[in-house]
This record gives sequence, structure tokens and C-alpha cells, in this order.
Amino acid sequence: MSSRSMSSRPVSLPGDPPGGRRAVAVWAIGVSVYFVAVIFRTSLGVAGLDAADRFHVNASALSTFSILQLLVYAGMQIPVGLLVDRLGTKKVLTMGVVLFTAGQVGFAFSASYGMALASRALLGCGDAMTFISVLRLGTRWFPARRGPLVAQLAGLVGMAGNLVSTLVLARLLHGVGWTAAFGGSALAGVVVLVLLVLFLKDHPDGYEPEPFPHQGSAYVRRQIQASWQEPGTRLGMWVHFTTQFPAMVFLLLWGLPFLVQAQGLSRATAGELLTLVVLSNMVVGLVYGQIVARHHAARLPLALGTVGATAALWAATLAYPGAHAPMWLLIVLCTVLGACGPASMIGFDFARPANPPERQGTASGITNMGGFVASMTTLLAIGVLLDATRDDYTVAFSAVFVLQALGLSQILRLRGQAARRERERLVASRVETVHVPA
Repeated sequence: MSSRSMSSRPVSLPGDPPGGRRAVAVWAIGVSVYFVAVIFRTSLGVAGLDAADRFHVNASALSTFSILQLLVYAGMQIPVGLLVDRLGTKKVLTMGVVLFTAGQVGFAFSASYGMALASRALLGCGDAMTFISVLRLGTRWFPARRGPLVAQLAGLVGMAGNLVSTLVLARLLHGVGWTAAFGGSALAGVVVLVLLVLFLKDHPDGYEPEPFPHQGSAYVRRQIQASWQEPGTRLGMWVHFTTQFPAMVFLLLWGLPFLVQAQGLSRATAGELLTLVVLSNMVVGLVYGQIVARHHAARLPLALGTVGATAALWAATLAYPGAHAPMWLLIVLCTVLGACGPASMIGFDFARPANPPERQGTASGITNMGGFVASMTTLLAIGVLLDATRDDYTVAFSAVFVLQALGLSQILRLRGQAARRERERLVASRVETVHVPA
């Protein structure tokens, strides 16, 4: 076999899991947990104005709901990554379901602002345990070459959860009321918990991971340090940081108030535009997943292109002369915002090949922290600026550009280091594959 023909084939590492129908079935259970977690996470996005009325709070206090939830989520990413590496997917997902379901129930029955805050924090803690676990499940059940597509599909399912929140929960909220809507939705957590406990397995039979020593604080320090030293991990984190937050902020809290209060749309029309963001995300996720799986070099151009398009559309919308931007521009903005989620998933495609299997959870946790730190920061900045400027959304949403500029500078700084390190690892893996006995 010529060297050219060998290099043209996808690299399949020794011990690569085979995938297949069983893998799809098990992975689907894990993804269903993430699906429910996203419904609970984004439920406040369609209830922001209702929450302000229910708890009698201003914009800054309203943003605190999402900020606290994301603060807990982001702060949990590295600990959760370590837990996944140490305990496995099933145990961590089980803890996550119990916590985020309890948080949703608590939010349903909250009679005060403080109790509601505590419930969202609990929900954020459970939510933090889902996505990294699902990524780890995918690497344990599918071949490495399927990694980009499997990760994008997981993100797509998460956006389907966002769609359910936007379409179904919003109608329930205004049909049956606050307590019944949030309390009834919590039943979904019970359903996925039963499926998880009965049917999920961490890995296929015969593909058990090699034993890895866990020695208290020394193990924790070693895992974090080794993951962070990889340029691919840091590049992945900054890609996630820069790409995810514009859509996250829009869907999680400030999209509906912006469209209703600043753009003069009805709640129904604003809800349709939020739905467009989710639908666009699902379509773009499939496209990005296929492109990255077939053309690894397309990762950075796709991420940078998404950042540029998002910045351009936000600038055009906020600077448009007149009281309101035209509907066609809002439609284009929401369509482009739909690419932010799939672009953020590219961050994991930089971190994944930079780390061995026993560090995948930790590296994914570091990467996943990026976008949520950016979202949390932007949510706070918008809330504070809205109160300071008496609801001037043009000034408040300009915070988006500051975070994008910071992230872009770090991506450009790290891209060369990450590319060189990845080439070194690829050459080393091919050498090892050639020398494995038949």
C-alpha cells in the first residue's frame, strides 16, 4: 500500500470503538438527558418578562437569574470533567438529572426572588454535568473519525430542546400559568432518569478504558495542568468563548425583551424569530458537522467566518437609522445567530485531538467553560447598561463587540501553536498505527 493511499484514509486508532446501532441507542439515551437539560436551561428565555412581573425586579436583577445559572455552570465545568474522567458517564449524568429536575421543580414553586435564584443555581449545577458527559459517551461508543459529526448532532439535539422551550413551554406558561408550566415540564427529568438508570452503559463490552491512577489532589492538578498546557485545549476554549455567547445571550434572556421593547414587535412575532434562531442552528449544525468531519482544515475558517458574520449583522441592526430595524434585517440577524452554536462546537474539535482519552473529560470541561463565561459576562453587562442608560439597547448590546474582540485576539495568537502541536500528534499516531501487529 502506498503512503499516499494510507494517508488519504481516516485514521482509526487501535481500540477504536466500532459504533453501530447499539452505539446509537445508548448515545441517544445520553443525548435525551442533554435535551431535557436544555429545555430547563432556556425556559427562562421565554419567561423573562413574566419573571420580572412575578418577582418585581428590574433588568439587572432579572439578568442575575441567568448570570447565576451560568456562573454555576461555568464554575462546574472543570470539576465535572474530572468527575467524568474518574467516575464515568452514567454516574455523573445521574447526578445531573437529579439536580436539574429538583431545580426546575423549585423554580416552579418559588414564591420569592431568593428562592427562585437558589433554584436556578441548582438547575445550573445539574445542567453542567450533562454536555461533557454526552461528549465522553460519544468518544467511548463511536470511532474517532465520527467525533465532529457526533458532537454536532449532540448540539443539534440540544437546540431541539431550545425549540421545545420556545414553542411548547411558552404556550404552556401563558395557558396554564407559571407553577403548572414549570412543574409539569419537570416530569421530563423523571422520564430520562428512568431510561438512564435502566439502559445506559459507559462503553461497549470489550472496550473498557485502561485503568488510570487517581490520587487525590495530585491527580486533579496533573489532569488540569496537562490539559491546559495543550495549545489545542486553549484554542478550543477561546473558539467556544468567541462563537457561542451572542446566540446564548439572545436565546437565554435578552432576545425577547430586545425584540419586543426595542424593536416594537409583538411577543408572538418575537417568539417566531427566536424559533428561527433555533431552526437555523439545527440546519447549520448538520452542515458544519459534515464539513469538519471531511475537511479538518475548515475548522478555523468556519469559526472565524461565523464571528465576522455575527459582528456585521449586529452592527447593522444596532446602527440602522430610524426607530426600528426592518423585519428582513432581523430575520437575517436571527438566521446568522443560528450559526453560533455549531461554530462553538468546533472548539471541541481542537481540544479532542490534543488530549489522550483519559483527559477528554477535563479538556472538554475547560473548552466548554469558555462560551459560558462569555455569556455570563455579557448578560451582566447588558443588564447593567440597560439600567444605566434607561433601556438603550443599542448601547447595551454593544458589549457583544468587546467580548468578540477579546476572543478573536486569543484565537489568532494560539492558532499557529495548536496547528504545529496537532501535526506532531498526527505523525506520532500514524507511526504507532503502522507498528501495531496485525
